[in-house]
Formats: sequence, structure tokens, C-alpha cells
Amino acid sequence: MNEELKGQIDNITKSIDAKIEKSNVEVVNSIEVKASEIVKSEVAEITTKFNERFDAFEVANKKQFNSQKTVSFKSALKDALENGAIDGLKKGHSQSARFEIKADMTVGADFTGEVIAADRVPGYKFDPTRPVHIRQLLSIGSTQSDVVRYVKESGYTNAAAITAEGATFAQSDFDMTAVNANVKKIGTYFRISEEMLADTPQLTSYLSARAPEKLLEVEDANILTGNDLGGIINSAPAFAAGDYADSVESANQFDVIVASLNQLALLNYNADTILLNPTDFHKILLLKDTTNNYLKDQVYGGLTPVFMGVRVVLNSAITAGDFLIGNFSVGTQLWVRQGVNVEFFREDGTNVRDGFVTVRVSERIALTNYLPNAFVKGTFATAQAALETP
Repeated sequence: MNEELKGQIDNITKSIDAKIEKSNVEVVNSIEVKASEIVKSEVAEITTKFNERFDAFEVANKKQFNSQKTVSFKSALKDALENGAIDGLKKGHSQSARFEIKADMTVGADFTGEVIAADRVPGYKFDPTRPVHIRQLLSIGSTQSDVVRYVKESGYTNAAAITAEGATFAQSDFDMTAVNANVKKIGTYFRISEEMLADTPQLTSYLSARAPEKLLEVEDANILTGNDLGGIINSAPAFAAGDYADSVESANQFDVIVASLNQLALLNYNADTILLNPTDFHKILLLKDTTNNYLKDQVYGGLTPVFMGVRVVLNSAITAGDFLIGNFSVGTQLWVRQGVNVEFFREDGTNVRDGFVTVRVSERIALTNYLPNAFVKGTFATAQAALETP
């Protein structure tokens, strides 16, 4: 190749290279400008959206702070669903839906039923029964009959006297009477479904313990005042002031008890029990003498209440304001034909068809009031008035 042609080719190549280099610089500059414009535009757009969201967030916070409104989980979930949280899922565009719920949750608002398990205390709670029943004060016997018969002296004429030599003795006389005490039945029943009996823990034990105690409370009332059993109070002599009538200044309950013990002593009975309502007993404990000292310090001793050496029994079976004092172990006796029973029966009425169990609580007893004079009954108000100095 000649030198001239070679020179032309070199010139053309240089010209092309120069144009390419210029073009590349222009392209790069153009790209940089475009990129810069795009970045600026996107940054501006992001900044705008961020400011909008921040403003909205600030407004929402202010509204929540001002209203102090608590959003429940249920209401937040409802709002999310209404605002299209699962639109994509409904239209088939997605196999899952994701949304964010922000709510204040409370046990009262968001828990239904026994979500939090309770600690259960075993057994059943109920008020206590009487610590002492009237039968515990009496002699108790057993009988195999429906009648208990005893013979009591109904009259005695005492003609015994000092008699002169050769003179005839005076004749004495006495009468005897046979007295019948009929056996009486006290009872009640419950009708309980098989499911209740089987599915309620300790129900059988509860009934076996509770029902007899409640029955004995009815027995207490009948032993004292029941007409069917011939209650002790019904046949006991009333309080009589005797030589103490109108002779006690500022007579109180303790004075009445002392006068009652004297009334029994005149008939040769030694009292073994003073039966009081708890209210009257505690009134006596509050009595004070003229120097403001408690009288109980003189008459009350030991853990078991004792007045003048005689035990005091507190029992709500006797009405407040009343009293019964006597020799309980001698004057009367309780006879048991059938002790307190708790029985369960399926064969009762329509129990088998209806799915019930009958629970029966019962006893059969009789009361023999041998010696009514072994007791003194009365009311404190009447007795105090009889003793009081006019």
C-alpha cells in the first residue's frame, strides 16, 4: 500500500474515532442527566409519600389521644376486612391474605366463656349446724316396739306418823298409772336425677352428712315443745318465785336461775343442765354489780359454761328469752326405734322411667317424760318481774 493511501485511511480512522468519542461523551452525559432527573423525581415522590403518611399518623394519634377510645380486637378485625384486607384472596389473585391489626385487648371484651381456668376448691361450704343437740342431754334407750310403756306414780298419800302403844297405824295409799309413749317418725326426701348424682363430686357424702343434721334440728324442736312427742317444756312446771317473790332488788337473769335451782331443790332434784338461747347466755355474761365488775367472774368458770356448778348448754332450739332448767338425765328419756337413716331408692314412683333417685332421710323415736317436776320452765321477763321488789 502506498503512503498516500495509508495516510487517507489513518485520517478517516482518526475522524471516526473522534466522532465516536464525542458521541460516547454525549451519551454518558445524557444518561447522567436522565438518571439524576429520575433519582430526584423518585426521591421527591418518596419524600412526599413519607410526609403524607407521617401527617396521617400524627393526626390519627392525636384523635386517639383526644378520644381515649379503646379499639377491640373484634372491631379492628372487622375494619380490616371491610377495608379490603382479603380482596385479593376473594378474587383468586392470592392464596393468602396478610393484614395488620392494632387493638387494645381485654379479658372482658375479647374472652368469651371460661378461657382462663378457675381454681376450684373441693367440697361444699355451708353454715355449721348446732354443736349440741337436745338428745345429747338425755338418757337414750332402744326399743323394738312402736310403743314404749312405763308406769309412774300418780298419787301418794303418806299417813306415816308416830303412833302410841297399842294404837292403830294410819293407812297410806298410792296410785300407779301406765303411760304410753308412741313411737313417731320424722323424715323427708329428695328426688335427684341420676346424672346429678353421678356427675356432681361428693354429692352423696354431702347429703349423708348434711341431711341428718337438719333432721336433728327438727328433732330438737319436737323434744322440747312437740305435741306428738310430748315435749319436755309442754309438761314442765312453770317458774315459781316462792319465798323470793317481790324480794330481789334489780332482779336480773342470774337471779332467775338461782331461784329456779331453789325451786328444784325444794322437790329434791339437783339440776344437771341449764338450757339457754345463746343471746340470753351472753346477756348474763354482760351483767355487772354495783361496782361495775362482771358477775361472770363469780359464777362462770372453765372453758365449758358452768353456773353454780351446773353446766350451761347453748342451743338455738329454745327461744330467746325462755329458759329450761332441770335434771335431764333423770326426768326424761329418748327411745330410738330406728336411728337416723339416709337411704337411696331407684324404685320409687316413675324413677326408673324418668332417671331419678329418691333419697330418704328418716328416724323413729319416742320420748318418755317420766318426771315433769324435774324441770323448771319460764321466761326471763316474767320471772324477773315476779322476783323484783315493788
